[in-house]
Amino acid sequence: MSEHSPDRAKSVSVYQLDSADPESELVDRRSIPEADVQQINLLMAAMGRLRETEDQVAEAATEYMKLNRTDMRALRFLIVCENSGKLATPGEIAAELGITTASTTKLLDRLERGKHIVREPHPKDRRALVIRVMAQTRRSAMNTIGRHHAKRFKVAADRTPEEREVIIAFLEDTSRALSIEGVDWSES
Repeated sequence: MSEHSPDRAKSVSVYQLDSADPESELVDRRSIPEADVQQINLLMAAMGRLRETEDQVAEAATEYMKLNRTDMRALRFLIVCENSGKLATPGEIAAELGITTASTTKLLDRLERGKHIVREPHPKDRRALVIRVMAQTRRSAMNTIGRHHAKRFKVAADRTPEEREVIIAFLEDTSRALSIEGVDWSES
C-alpha cells in the first residue's frame, strides 16, 4: 500500500461503514473481508477530505475574486474558450452553466460592472455578442485558482498509466452510481 497522509484516520470515523450503517441496511458486507471494509472506509474518508478541500478552495477563490461560484464558473468557461480559440456567446455560457438566458444577462451585467468581462459584437453574426474575459481578471484567476488546481495534474502525473486507468474507472463508476438522474427522493 502507498503512503497516505498521517491524519487520514482523523476523519475516517464519519465514513466508517460500521458507524454509518451498523445493521447493514444499505450495504450487505457479509461477503466482504474486514480488511477490505477497513480499506474502503479509508477510501471514503479520502474522498470526503477531497470534497472538503475543493469546497475550501472554491470558497477562498470566490472570496479573493469577490465573485460567487456561478460567476467563477463563467469566468473559467470564458478562459477555456479563449485558450481554445472559441468565441463565447451568452447562449453558450447559459448552456454551460445550466442557467436561463435571464440569469445569464444578470450574470454578465454583474461581471461587466466588476470589469471582469467585456461584451463585443460577434465578428460573423451582427445580431450576436461575444463575451471576453478581461486581461487582469484572467491573470488573477490563472495565478490563483488556476495555479492551485494545476497541482492536480502533478498528482496524476506521479501515478503510473495503469494506476491512472484504475482511478479513472473508479471515479467514472462512482459518478454514475451517485448520479441523481431519474432519482425520486419521495419514493424513499
